[in-house]
Amino acid sequence: MAAIPGVTGVDLNFMAARLTVTGHVDPNAVQRLAAAEHIIATPEGQLPPPRRLRLPLVLTGVSGALLLFTWVLKLPAPVYLVAAVLGGYATFGKGARALARGRFDMNGLMLVAVLGAVAIGEWSEAATVAFLYGVSEVLEAASMERARGAIRSLVQLAPRTARIRRRQAEMDCPVQDVQVGDILVVRPGERIAMDGEVTAGCSGVNQAAITGESVPAAKEPGLPVYAGTLNGEGALEVRVTRRVDDTTLARVIHLVEQAQGQRAPVQRFVEVFARSYTPAVLALAAILATVPPVFFGGEWKAWIYRALALVVSACPCALVISTPVAVVSAIGAGARHGVLIKGGAHLEAAGRIRAVALDKTGTLTAGEPVVTTIVPYGGQSESAVLALAAAVETRSEHPLARAVARAAARLEIPPATGFRAIPGRGATAVVAGQTVYAGSARLFTELGAPLPELPAGPGSVLLVGTATAVLGAIAVTDHLRPASAVALAELKELGVARVVMLTGDTAAAAATVAGQAGVDEVRAGLLPEDKVAAVSALRAEYGYVAMVGDGVNDAPALAAASLGIAMGGAGTDVALETADVALMADDLSKLPFLLRLGQSALAVIRQNIAFALGLKLLAVAAVFPGWLSLWLAIMADMGATILVTLNGIRLLRMRG
Repeated sequence: MAAIPGVTGVDLNFMAARLTVTGHVDPNAVQRLAAAEHIIATPEGQLPPPRRLRLPLVLTGVSGALLLFTWVLKLPAPVYLVAAVLGGYATFGKGARALARGRFDMNGLMLVAVLGAVAIGEWSEAATVAFLYGVSEVLEAASMERARGAIRSLVQLAPRTARIRRRQAEMDCPVQDVQVGDILVVRPGERIAMDGEVTAGCSGVNQAAITGESVPAAKEPGLPVYAGTLNGEGALEVRVTRRVDDTTLARVIHLVEQAQGQRAPVQRFVEVFARSYTPAVLALAAILATVPPVFFGGEWKAWIYRALALVVSACPCALVISTPVAVVSAIGAGARHGVLIKGGAHLEAAGRIRAVALDKTGTLTAGEPVVTTIVPYGGQSESAVLALAAAVETRSEHPLARAVARAAARLEIPPATGFRAIPGRGATAVVAGQTVYAGSARLFTELGAPLPELPAGPGSVLLVGTATAVLGAIAVTDHLRPASAVALAELKELGVARVVMLTGDTAAAAATVAGQAGVDEVRAGLLPEDKVAAVSALRAEYGYVAMVGDGVNDAPALAAASLGIAMGGAGTDVALETADVALMADDLSKLPFLLRLGQSALAVIRQNIAFALGLKLLAVAAVFPGWLSLWLAIMADMGATILVTLNGIRLLRMRG
């Protein structure tokens, strides 16, 4: 790509089949250069043509037929040459270009092996090697297409046209022309084309493509819907809230593509190893072909043949493909079940987790607390305390603030100005000319206000007052998610040694939830920086630690963990951007699935590497005494490549 004027950077994501070229670039020039390399390049936004596996399949089939007829009918040697050319048509071109650039890849090694066999008169061996390698290329391409289908299936979910209402008239238009604020009309059984908020109608929407939820979610006015999800029995009208290139589905597709391009530590090691390994094999082959004939009187033809067998048998195809196919398959399986993993390194970390830290509100609990008790002080009434708290918290997104807002929905709320969040403690605003605070007991202790006797109970207590006096206390209770206790029990079965709750809530409220959920340790009354310190201490003790939070106020702790996991990824920008993994369905039961997926991926990668290396060592050992023929070497290489690919693809079938 450097040959094209204006190109400043190139990034190739092979596993996602995506090339990103930066700079002032002529797309036609990119397509012409790609065509010269026998690659079909399609601009983003256009559907690529179907993969043309038919031509390589036909050429390989004809090569095999010629090879068979030549064996049976004893046809002359040139027929072997035709069979070799047809079987290795694609390989020879790629190998020649690689060798011309000083790169020693698998295609270059195959070209050397076939030309060497022809040079010493082993016509049938040359044709057999070319044919078998052609078969392995076709099978590998088909397997990789299946793995890449994880992204393609997501892309195909989103409709390309949308039915919108403008100026009281309904019209169908391309999704690229739909603007934020347009009204989307969704009929029963249709896929929703854009992200938005329901303005009219009620229905059940199958959100499995985004969240992995198997049960349709009930939708009514005020609730969000996502592009690519399937509407049920009711008609909906939806106000569009995102452009087509910014929908939750589009961001998921983009992040999955990025994830498939990020290499896991094991994968990076294998690639570095392969780059040193290939030249070493060629050097060893050169020694094997020359030293015995020159110094020990060996027969040239026999030792050159053995050197060629070494080149073929030592091809690192299976080793190089062993890790990426497993990573791609696992990330695809996670995406289908509402678990968005943002890279191979994070997948590998998920397989090594030994301790898990969890936030309480919105993670272990449902995050929808309700006001249970209001205790006024200093002659205030309950309604006055509630209205004052609602005035301060009106712009806060904290679950306790939402509970207060719901409880005060029928009250007259005084206007507030100068709202300011106080991280980990509460918020403040100016109400009726007076600075009012709403937050934890810790906030008022730091302000110097004397604390009254607070209401007892399992919930959280929100205090309301000024810098000098507490005017009221509001008790708010949240409830444990139904899946929390089961999920934590499954984590223990998966080998997690320690489960810790990290919360800014009171010790009493935290202890109640901890007892119901079955956590091992509770650390309450924590500020964001305290959570970071707690996660760092867990990492020092256990090595690999996962932190599960809401992706917003837990962002520092998520970043400090070996693996940051955000709850409620669907529709939450910060969750998608901050965490290493997003549980799209806001469902804690997906956490054990994530760890199982990571452990299974690590197991498959280890199996693949061990099998590939073991088979190579056996094949190389069989070269020196002359037990390994060229065709048997390519059979071993092809078999290893296909088996590690199929073993990796098994991860696509993992269930959530």
